Amino acid sequence: MGGIGDRPCDLDREFAAQIAQLLATPPLQSAQEYYDELIRSKKLDGVRVSYSGKHGKGVCANRDFAEEDLVLKDQMLVGAQHSLNKIDCVVCSYCFLFIGSIEFQIGRRLYLHSIGASTGSTSERHCHGSDFGSSSGSTNGNSNAVPQGVIMSLMDGDTSLPFTDQFCLPSIVACPGGCEGELYCSQSCADSDWNSYHSLLCTGSKTEPSRRSALQKFVEHANGTNDIFLVAAKAITFTLLRYKKLKRQPASHESNFSLLMEAWKPLSMGFKKRWWECVALPEDIDSSEEDSFRQQMRDLAFASLQLLKDAIFDPECAPLFSLDVYGHIIGMFELNNLDLVVASPVEDYFIHIDDLPESEKEEAEKVTGPFLDALGEDYSVPCEGTAFFPLQSCMNHSCCPNAKAFKRDEDKDGHAVILALKPISKGEEITISYIDEDLSYEERQAQLADYGFTCACFKCQEERPI
Repeated sequence: MGGIGDRPCDLDREFAAQIAQLLATPPLQSAQEYYDELIRSKKLDGVRVSYSGKHGKGVCANRDFAEEDLVLKDQMLVGAQHSLNKIDCVVCSYCFLFIGSIEFQIGRRLYLHSIGASTGSTSERHCHGSDFGSSSGSTNGNSNAVPQGVIMSLMDGDTSLPFTDQFCLPSIVACPGGCEGELYCSQSCADSDWNSYHSLLCTGSKTEPSRRSALQKFVEHANGTNDIFLVAAKAITFTLLRYKKLKRQPASHESNFSLLMEAWKPLSMGFKKRWWECVALPEDIDSSEEDSFRQQMRDLAFASLQLLKDAIFDPECAPLFSLDVYGHIIGMFELNNLDLVVASPVEDYFIHIDDLPESEKEEAEKVTGPFLDALGEDYSVPCEGTAFFPLQSCMNHSCCPNAKAFKRDEDKDGHAVILALKPISKGEEITISYIDEDLSYEERQAQLADYGFTCACFKCQEERPI
């Protein structure tokens, strides 16, 4: 890796010992206590986190599960909707429920795509991972086919579509700080997001102008390069705000660093490697160029971190702003993330129209047809993002897993939902697949190498070449 880690930033040198403590694997007893308390607080008594010498931590069943049973719903610790996906979906920035109304969802999407089509503003940007130049959120429809006045009336609530009263969505609650980028389904979610992350990242009118300008530069850089930096920033603000809360407690006489370690604890549990070392090498990059590619990734992270420091640096928590910690946070998302996906109610709405009795369907489609045509084939784009789930991230991989991450019809928010694929007995480890388990043995092992292990599950043992 040719010197990638040889030029640390100033904070990496100054706080090397403290950074090493932050990034060290938590003591077994401390980790066990954390997970036991998390399971108690979330009332998830059907599972437990246990440790083995072979696989480290894993999740085991505390009772029997039948096929298709809900094993757990895991609330994310940190997550964010992909930047470009915000063009297609309006969701609560805290719980990721769709908000507003069916009319608002359709109207806003058509409006933003019409603006993008006329100005070219829906440019490509780097998404999560190493998908350089990838883009999403495109539509094969023609938003210009619907008059702008009609689109605006949908957004303003002046035009109602038939049968949308059967698909009611929560009203939109604005950001307490006045920014337009974050919207919520309730005051409770707005307050929770503010207290957990957003108060330090808000670019609204209530933020001091110089800090607001610095935050805007950080967000622009992330949107133009890789929006995983936005999730990493939320992880840092989550820790900073926990630190401030701990310090305000009257009985607290611990050192600043001890409080920082305690504030960091939830994130310390995630498996981490430096992002530029663990991100998969893109297929179009030759192996001879790997060192150069990884150095570019490191430099990109460093540029992002400098912009974030300009906006929210706190000298009491200086080790948190080192490149080593930032790289490990991003690497944690690379290795532990579960894609955040919430199905769109717009899809359910048009399916409902299509399933109406013929006479009602014909009448309804006279109104809804032009909007469906304008949305095109991608009318049902879901909310998509990246999130870290504390219990799901403890689940080990198997190429013949007994559980899967899968949303049921009633699961409309950003929680991770784990269902049993087959009967699971009490005491049995719950496993999921990190990859497409239908790939060949060689392809599976190659992909799993990015996670740092060789799979020896029953399926791999059977298929391994002799």
